[in-house]
Amino acid sequence: MELAQLEALCERLYNSQDSVERAHAENTLKCFSMNTEYISQCQYILDHALTPYALMLASSSLLKQVTEHSLAMKLRLDIWTYLINYLATRGPELQPFVAASLIQLLCRVTKFGWFDDDRFRDLVKESMNFLSQATPGHYAIGLKILSQLISEMNQANAGMPATNHRRVACSFRDQYLFQIFQISLTSLGQLKNDGKMVVNQLQELALALSLKCLSFDFVGTSVDESSDEFGTVQALECLVRLASVRRSLFTNDAARSKFLAHLMTGTKVILQTGQGLADHDNYHEFCRLLGRFRVNYQLSELVNVEGYSDWIRLVAEFTLKSLQSWQWASNSVYYLLGLWSRLVSSVPYLKGDAPSLLDEFVPKITESFITSRFNSVQAGLPDDLSENPLDNAELLQDQLDCFPYLCRFQYESSSLFIINIMEPVLQIYTERARLHVPDNSDLIVIEDKLAWIVHIIAAILKIKQCTGCSVESQEVLDAELSARVLQLINVTDSGIHSQRYGEISKQRLDRAILTFFQHFRKSYVGDQAIHSSKQLYSRLSELLGLHDHLLLLNVIIGKIVTNLKCYTESEEVIDHALSLFLELASGYMTGKLLLKLDTVKFIVANHTKEHFPFLEAKRCTRSRTTFYYTIGWLIFMEDSPVKFKSSMDPLQQVFLSLESTPDAVFRTDAVRYALVGLMRDLRGIAMATNSRRTYGFLFDWLYPAHMPLLLKGISHWTDTPEVTTPLLKFMAEFVLNKAQRLTFDSSSPNGILLFREVSKLIVAYGSRVLSLPSAADIYTYKYKGIWICLTILSRALSGNYVNFGVFELYGDRALSDALDAALKMTLSIPMSDILAYRKLTRAYFAFLEVLFNSHITFVLNLDTNTFMHMVGSLESGLKGLDTSISSQCASAVDNLAAFYFNNITMGEAPNLPASVNLARHIGECPNLFPEILKTLFEIILFEDCGNQWSLSRPMLSLILINEQIFSDLKAQILSSQPMDQHQRLSSCFDKLMADVTLSIDSKNRDKFTQNLTIFRHEFRAK
Repeated sequence: MELAQLEALCERLYNSQDSVERAHAENTLKCFSMNTEYISQCQYILDHALTPYALMLASSSLLKQVTEHSLAMKLRLDIWTYLINYLATRGPELQPFVAASLIQLLCRVTKFGWFDDDRFRDLVKESMNFLSQATPGHYAIGLKILSQLISEMNQANAGMPATNHRRVACSFRDQYLFQIFQISLTSLGQLKNDGKMVVNQLQELALALSLKCLSFDFVGTSVDESSDEFGTVQALECLVRLASVRRSLFTNDAARSKFLAHLMTGTKVILQTGQGLADHDNYHEFCRLLGRFRVNYQLSELVNVEGYSDWIRLVAEFTLKSLQSWQWASNSVYYLLGLWSRLVSSVPYLKGDAPSLLDEFVPKITESFITSRFNSVQAGLPDDLSENPLDNAELLQDQLDCFPYLCRFQYESSSLFIINIMEPVLQIYTERARLHVPDNSDLIVIEDKLAWIVHIIAAILKIKQCTGCSVESQEVLDAELSARVLQLINVTDSGIHSQRYGEISKQRLDRAILTFFQHFRKSYVGDQAIHSSKQLYSRLSELLGLHDHLLLLNVIIGKIVTNLKCYTESEEVIDHALSLFLELASGYMTGKLLLKLDTVKFIVANHTKEHFPFLEAKRCTRSRTTFYYTIGWLIFMEDSPVKFKSSMDPLQQVFLSLESTPDAVFRTDAVRYALVGLMRDLRGIAMATNSRRTYGFLFDWLYPAHMPLLLKGISHWTDTPEVTTPLLKFMAEFVLNKAQRLTFDSSSPNGILLFREVSKLIVAYGSRVLSLPSAADIYTYKYKGIWICLTILSRALSGNYVNFGVFELYGDRALSDALDAALKMTLSIPMSDILAYRKLTRAYFAFLEVLFNSHITFVLNLDTNTFMHMVGSLESGLKGLDTSISSQCASAVDNLAAFYFNNITMGEAPNLPASVNLARHIGECPNLFPEILKTLFEIILFEDCGNQWSLSRPMLSLILINEQIFSDLKAQILSSQPMDQHQRLSSCFDKLMADVTLSIDSKNRDKFTQNLTIFRHEFRAK
């Protein structure tokens, strides 16, 4: 292909509006990025092409080649050297996007070769050469190289295993990060006083580099979230990080105090001048900076800084101004309120005579916040409901997390202000209940104002009482505020208000009331009450006649039931009401008290769609499980088989109706909806069985009479996840042996009978789901059902209520059929997909752990390819970041290695079929155990693993299988380390096996684990 022709194709690839033309160009040019023979041609293009798009093709193709192919080290070094020289000679004249691509390529080559040759690590030194040249163009390239190098080290790459990435990143961090930070500061110092436009751009690059250094991912798990903005906002971001510096990094307290004084002086100047705060990003970052003061410094340290009184006054004025500009500053106020709440929380511990001045400013801030909430309602709501805190729980929590501490600080004046602002609104709302007017639009504003006040009162009740005031006086004030909310509850469902359940503002108010009940209950009702509550009930008795827990519970339950009866379209209100109902039912004392209430007795006896229409609403179908979980708690609290059977009568009627439905009409919408509802309801009841006795009630009621319906449902509706998911989830709950509830009598066959039903269900689902055509949403239609099946089987296999030897002894295929079906389902999913879906990942590895632990013979009897696939997936799990999965994989590997050690290494000639099979598998794949052991050593030595104990178990088993494997690995690891460290590291390896014998008993394992801890510490020591 001629160069001019290639340049034309590149122009089309990057610029053409015609998708067909673009696709043709991409297809023609892809050989440059896929075939290593084209690397030299990419270099030719870089040397001779005239258009930036051709240069871009060469650069991006080389980046892909370097990332995806294992290139020879000499070739990589040649590319690295070539790029340095290319950027030095042509870099300043290149288009920015081409230069950026070449710099990324240079940094990628550097990272991938970091441990292969020391010359790759000279990139920082080479960057200094760029910075030392006189031209701004070279200076910019030097800063960009260092910035991109940090980004490259901070981000995992597809072509590099996670363990290698973290090793390289840690090495870079320890050797070069501080040096680069110093370079960025030196550059800022040199460029500070020059006002030329080109110098401003260099200042921004130097600032960006400082921020990259300060934002480096030191843990190895977080994502770099630094902003792409330039200029002042990045300077502020750097200050936020510097303000977060730990105490231990200062040489003494005097140095730390000097640093604090400098920060306070700087922020005071910004507060006085307001310079740069008209920019929203700057404003937000400045609020973050102020918020860091109290996180890192004590109030006692702040008040002793010279100029504190001016500083705190300016911060108070800034806060008040921010609250008045709530539309503009709503996302930033959180940091300011956080500062004030932490300051007032420290007042009781403040020693010395220096005044904090908080008494003067905090009440003003408290009143301004409440007024700003009212103003926000009056001004109208944002079009996007997610931006309204009353509709967004996270936003609301952000705004109300810190505020209650300010209220409690001067509680008497704050509560009086809240009552004075609430009572006129409450009076209007009460009067409007009786008036029938055509236009009720003003009620939206009234309801939103009341919702804010109720949320604020709820937030105040949520936090512990302030230590500075008497408990009795605070209880009385809590009662005064609570009484206003309880008065409101008497009005919300009366008159005109009882016709407004479809209005969003009414739903907001009811959600606020439920939140109030949740916090009030935790503080003042039942066995978990955190306050004595005498004074509170005494005052509530005077105000409303509510003199004890039971009367108040009756009010709460009355409101819950009203919501469940009246709301059918608001999923949020239903879920919130059910959540509160469950909290009350599951509390020991509150649950007992509920059973005394006539309203609760009515619910337990009449849980049907006639009384609770939300049970029929499709939007609320998931809420049924919570509803029946709560009813289950209440039923089982009485521990009566008669009460259980009578309470289950509504579900019994649904069962009988479905069981009498002929097969020909079983796939109708009515059957589908009834079956889905029934499965959700049963799952709720099953979740509530927490003892052997209560589980027995449910098991005897379901088995054997109703189990065939489950099989019929799964067989007829396999292609409909809407049905299969709740059905399988019910079964997953039913077979879970939590709190040892599945403990049958020694003469009972129930455990075996239950597993037979599990087997039938899994075989029926597995055989059908694998024959379904591929769907666009493969997770919903296939993977979700498979992971629930794996969960069912894992729970049944590890539940300890079935003697699985019985099946083989009596020729029953229930176990082998279930395992075969599960295996076929897992093998039908590519490993990349298993690792991509979190729930599927967890279910898969939990299943493997159970298989290798209790049914290893099944695994060993598989063909070698399948066996290798399963063990290979365990190695993938070990390398993942999830420690629970890594531990499960370690346990599975340990069981496999222990079996080999006991039956082959220490045994005589293998005679058991399983031992013969394992010997054959390992004979065909001799690298299997060495590779896993190598992976384990890399994780232990080069990563910050949180499950070292779990990983140590398989390591010992693998070392003892064959000591030659360990010797070879030791030599391999030593060869990757600097020569001057070999003697020290070799002695570390010798100590690892000190006093460890040829045994895998628990005492020997513990000794090895102790040695491994010391080995890891000494090996990693510099």
